[in-house]
Amino acid sequence: MADLTSLKEKLDKIRSPKLQNQKETAVVLSAVEDTLRDQKHDTTPTAYLAALLALLSQAIVPPDNIVNKDLASSVVYLLALIIPHVPAALLRSKFPQILASLGPTLTNQDVEAPFLRSSIGCLESLLLAQDSTAWALSQTQISPRRAVAGLLALASDHRPKVRKRAQDAIAQVLRHPPPSPALDHPVADMCAETALDTLSHTLAASSTKKRKGKDHAQEQHQPGLIHALQLVKTVASASGGWPSKKFEPLCEVLLGVSRSNNEYLAMAALEVFEIMFTGMADQCSSSKLPRLMEAVSELKPSHNDSQLLPPWIAVLSRGYDVSAEISPEETFHKLPALFQMVSQYLSSASHEIRVSASECLISFLVNCVPDTVIANPSVVDEKVLEKLARAAEDLLSVKYQSAWMEVFHVEAAFCEALRWRASPLARNIVAAIGELRASVSFNGKKEADTVLGKAIKSLGPEAVLEILPLNLRTPQHGQGGRAWLLPLLRDNVINTNLAHFRSEFVPLSEAMYQRVIDHGDNEKTMEIKIFETIVQQIWALFPGYCNLPLDLGNAFDQDFAELLSNLLYAQPNLRADICRGLQTLVDSNREILAVELSDEEIRSRSRATKAMAQANLDHLATFAGNLLAVLFNVYSQTLPQYRGYILQCINAYLSITKEQQELLETFTRVHDLLESAIAETASQPPNDKQQPTDRSPNRMPPTSHTLMDLIITLSVYLPLSTFPRLFNLTSRVLPLTLDPQLQKKAYKLLPRLASSSNGVVALQSRNQDLQTLFLSSATSTSPPARRDRLLAIAATITHLPPTDLHFIPSVLSEVVIASKEVNEKARSAAFDLLVLMGRKMMAGGTIEQSKIPHMDAGAPRTEASLEEFFTMMSAGLVGSTPHAVSASITALTRVLYEFHSELGSSVIEDLVSTLDLFLTSSNREIVRSCLGFTKVAIVTLPEGIVRPHLTSVVPGLMGWSKEHKSRFRAKVKHIFERAIRRFGFEAVERCCPDDGKKLLQNIRKSKERKKRKRGEAKEAGEEEADEEARTGRFESEYDEAIYGSEEEEEDDDDTNLASSGDDNNNIGTKRRSQARNNRPAVGRKESKGTYIVEDPDEPLDLLDRSALGRITSRQPLLPPANQQRRNNTKAKVDLDGKLVFGPDDDHDHDGGGDAMAVDSRNDQKKEEPGDGTLEGGINAYLEAIRGKDAVQRGRGGRLKFFNNHQRPKKGGGGGADEMDVDDDEMEGRRKEKSGRGRKLVGVGMGNGSRSRVVKRVDVKSQRRGLGVQKGRGGGGGGGVRVGAARR
Repeated sequence: MADLTSLKEKLDKIRSPKLQNQKETAVVLSAVEDTLRDQKHDTTPTAYLAALLALLSQAIVPPDNIVNKDLASSVVYLLALIIPHVPAALLRSKFPQILASLGPTLTNQDVEAPFLRSSIGCLESLLLAQDSTAWALSQTQISPRRAVAGLLALASDHRPKVRKRAQDAIAQVLRHPPPSPALDHPVADMCAETALDTLSHTLAASSTKKRKGKDHAQEQHQPGLIHALQLVKTVASASGGWPSKKFEPLCEVLLGVSRSNNEYLAMAALEVFEIMFTGMADQCSSSKLPRLMEAVSELKPSHNDSQLLPPWIAVLSRGYDVSAEISPEETFHKLPALFQMVSQYLSSASHEIRVSASECLISFLVNCVPDTVIANPSVVDEKVLEKLARAAEDLLSVKYQSAWMEVFHVEAAFCEALRWRASPLARNIVAAIGELRASVSFNGKKEADTVLGKAIKSLGPEAVLEILPLNLRTPQHGQGGRAWLLPLLRDNVINTNLAHFRSEFVPLSEAMYQRVIDHGDNEKTMEIKIFETIVQQIWALFPGYCNLPLDLGNAFDQDFAELLSNLLYAQPNLRADICRGLQTLVDSNREILAVELSDEEIRSRSRATKAMAQANLDHLATFAGNLLAVLFNVYSQTLPQYRGYILQCINAYLSITKEQQELLETFTRVHDLLESAIAETASQPPNDKQQPTDRSPNRMPPTSHTLMDLIITLSVYLPLSTFPRLFNLTSRVLPLTLDPQLQKKAYKLLPRLASSSNGVVALQSRNQDLQTLFLSSATSTSPPARRDRLLAIAATITHLPPTDLHFIPSVLSEVVIASKEVNEKARSAAFDLLVLMGRKMMAGGTIEQSKIPHMDAGAPRTEASLEEFFTMMSAGLVGSTPHAVSASITALTRVLYEFHSELGSSVIEDLVSTLDLFLTSSNREIVRSCLGFTKVAIVTLPEGIVRPHLTSVVPGLMGWSKEHKSRFRAKVKHIFERAIRRFGFEAVERCCPDDGKKLLQNIRKSKERKKRKRGEAKEAGEEEADEEARTGRFESEYDEAIYGSEEEEEDDDDTNLASSGDDNNNIGTKRRSQARNNRPAVGRKESKGTYIVEDPDEPLDLLDRSALGRITSRQPLLPPANQQRRNNTKAKVDLDGKLVFGPDDDHDHDGGGDAMAVDSRNDQKKEEPGDGTLEGGINAYLEAIRGKDAVQRGRGGRLKFFNNHQRPKKGGGGGADEMDVDDDEMEGRRKEKSGRGRKLVGVGMGNGSRSRVVKRVDVKSQRRGLGVQKGRGGGGGGGVRVGAARR
């Protein structure tokens, strides 16, 4: 009946065609049905088949003449739909007739692809209906085998859709063999032989062309190889898999294909092997696997064949993975021989072979070692493990030294696979790698650390430290310390003996700390800092030892608990590690109890059972009381920023506490102390109640805050008898306006109670008291506590009885106003609470309006409903302030988005009509909220409700389309885009005033432009990146509906408007686009990522806590052009490292950028100073010592220089003009002369005393130097190099 219903639906679609090419088929179907009605036949599949075959005989005349191609195409299309519903017996009897009728459509070369696909569909249905007798007929007759031969020919057709359809038909036929005892389909051998012959001939042709050097011909044969491989894959993926007799030739051909340089061909060949192995994973086909693995092993390539060995090793690895699934014990016993066979390839000179061999060995170890061997090995299994250990140890010999990096990966997998059975099998491996790791010249420390880490996790730290002792307290002769083992132990210790930590590391920690104490208060030396670091690293191992220890009952005794308590008091630096370890003791055992596995599976993974885990928790519960007392005291002595881990540890031990009396005593003590602290705070004068001005992070919080944290933590584990005191405490704290933090913590208590069963009972029993408390404390709520107050109200409303729904309208106005909070978390809490209120009202109940504040005592009782909830919220639209009206619109938007499918159409229409009026408001805050409502209405509401309102919505939006403040323009533009997308451009344009149609035209053009660019990007293969950038941008569907695509539209506004205007705006458009490129790329596709904002003058220290402030998810602002030029103005140096002062590269066109150039003036001539010749060099020297800018020494070695107008003649003396020059004098002269067109350049450095060599440079004849403003002077001269002078 279901099949006939499906056929009826398909025929109904044909009767009402939507495409032009379907109309011919509809006409044929109508004619067939008219004929059947005239002949008074029922419209059954058999009747359809007879009528369609009669029509087909008119359109196709055997042997291969198609008289009417359109009619034949429509008839065959209908036959493809009808034949699957025809009885199989009728199809078997009519098989020769139908095949003869379809023959011309399958063999004619002029048949189009759609016509041919329909014919293949008919043939597939015919073949699926045949029985074993029909399949036994020979191919020379009109038989199913002959039809399959036609399908195999079409499976290599050059047309992709025809080829795909034929391959799918072959796969369906092979997956549905007729009932028989044989495993394979009767035609599977023929399909495999044909596919293999096609692949072999195509590969041979390709190889021939390659040997002849005809690369273009080889490329032409690549599609043929791909098509042949696809056909082989189709046959191999059938139910019975590839026939066993054809394994050897197929493996040989596939390995030959995998040698190709074409990566796609190699991957396709390996994929065929993967399909074959996957098909043999079931019990029916598993008998073929040994024969296949034997065939693969016989095709072992040469030892140095870098092209064929990697794929062969990959096939071997995958084959034994499947073998391990079918027969794990047998495969495990073969593992040593396989290990030896593959490990020899690690000595190959080819890196690819070594990597493939190591990956194969890792696969063997991961997949071929069963859990039963690890949990309960037999004698034979232990011998196999010993052979594996010897083989793994041999890999560390000198023979495999070139492959040690790959060998280390294998050794790590060996330790991980054997788990605790690796001890003592891997001891020699650990010793050898530890010796290598200790060598200074060894470069593979990272890989060695990985192996040692796996060894620590498998053998245990005790076994590893016996082989590689730390040598920190009493170093052995000739061996250095191994402190580098401590981080490895920290990261890998798990599921071991806690007693080893007590015996090995606790004494070591005491010895190291004693040396620190012996040093006293003196200044810390490097040695003392090292000792402190070692102590910290030792106790960092404690959480690992506490992760499911094997000897918890014996190792964790009273002495050890006292030691931990003393350390918590005495050493604050170790509190984090100790608390984390204590918490791990509880959490790791509770995880074992929560996991849904059998004890055998748990034991094979962690050597524990659920009974052991429960015994461990019972043992820890005996210490819980004393540990909690210590943790409470330590918590009160710890700074707030370091309290998190202590609170988590307290919570863990409270969860296993069984002594309720002890817990009650603890709560009573904390409660009494908190009452005293609150009373003391309330009794202080008003001036003393102000918050302290000390905001340093090292300031301890008030005692009341600490005690309230402990009360909140204790609350979920307390019995019901303590809850009255909890509620009384809350009622005392909530009105305290002078301590906002304490008030905030009190509000957190109620959501915490709602997470426990006793708390839920208490909330239900005291719901009315809580309602009164919330209403009375509404005016005293401080801003930091608003979010927690909303969460507390939500916890109360969740358990609100149906008779007390008047509480919802009582607090509704507060929640609505909170939807406009500045704090994002408070806004989110308000939105969630509004939705919760709506669901509570929708569930039904009674609203006593007389109990609502400010309502008359005689107000009638109403029934709760969703419509009533919207009516209550709509009352806020007549608020007295714009803020209240805006908040009401925002709240209505959120609940409308949530409940639009449950609301009646009349309520929605009234709401939309009312809010349309607010678009004409002159207040921007109201209009901003109204824009969000309009967008949600357009996106989510039914089209029939929104379309009539377009006449009022569109003009109202156009009134704000030119407003740039608060991004109104971008919001309006995006709303129009969504409206056009949903209602069509013409519908929106009809409602738009004339002055706004330019914006709609701009939107239409911009969308066409984006569509065109998207098409170009799709052709270039960039569509995937676009989709990735588009996902995951919003936390909820509501946020996406409100804020989606607005950022993109804002960036495109200027360009889009410019494109719809005159061409004269092009310059402005370019400037605006440049400005957009320099601002943060908000909402752009390429902006998805993380950026680090760097200071150009100071490197970023990633270890500094303030570095987190430099990390942003938005692209930082680019510096202005002048700032970039300023940053790029750096001093130049020559090859000797000497400073070179001269012009910038941007203004140097004649070689001035060469740091070694002494003078590169544009007008220099040959034999001039600095031209590079010998005479030029001499002249440069003379110019330097006797030129107009030369510096000379007078009597006493004093430096002297001359002004231009005082320059003496050659050979003249100048002793009267000499001047003493020092640093201070030069600095003053530089400032004095800077305004007269001259500058001073001088740098000198020497050993011992320092002096400056001063040179007066005329700006008009020299180029601009470092720090000199660019001016309009004469032509540029060369740079001046000032080197270091030694006395």
